[in-house]
Amino acid sequence: MNDQYDKEYLAIDYGSRRIGVAKSDPMGIIASALTTLEVKSQKDALEKIRKLLDEYNPNAVIFGYPLLKSGDKSDKCIEIDKFINKLQETYTGKLYRVDEFASSIEATKIIHAHGQKVGKDKKRIDRLAAVIILERFLEEQQ
Repeated sequence: MNDQYDKEYLAIDYGSRRIGVAKSDPMGIIASALTTLEVKSQKDALEKIRKLLDEYNPNAVIFGYPLLKSGDKSDKCIEIDKFINKLQETYTGKLYRVDEFASSIEATKIIHAHGQKVGKDKKRIDRLAAVIILERFLEEQQ
């Protein structure tokens, strides 16, 4: 396959109940919302993420990493690190962490800017937050 078309990425906005997922096009230019996974446990999350990895076979997986304003790791970062360590037991592809500071707030603002309300549909925020995380990664790659 031509390297130009080998830049498909999956981005993960990890949460203990919902995981937003976004995907890039094969050229690694456009980020699109893919799905929001509802999970009951870390084991459930691992199974669902592994299924997506098998289905899409991305060049790399990008995790949103919610650093504190100081740049230190948050408690959620430590939880994500543990999740990544478990994932690496079966996934040998590249993994990246991207600071996701305020991605959910930005996602909510985008939804409101389109004249829509978030209401109880938190899944939409998670998907859009994953898109924002992926866009940040793709911008860093250029």
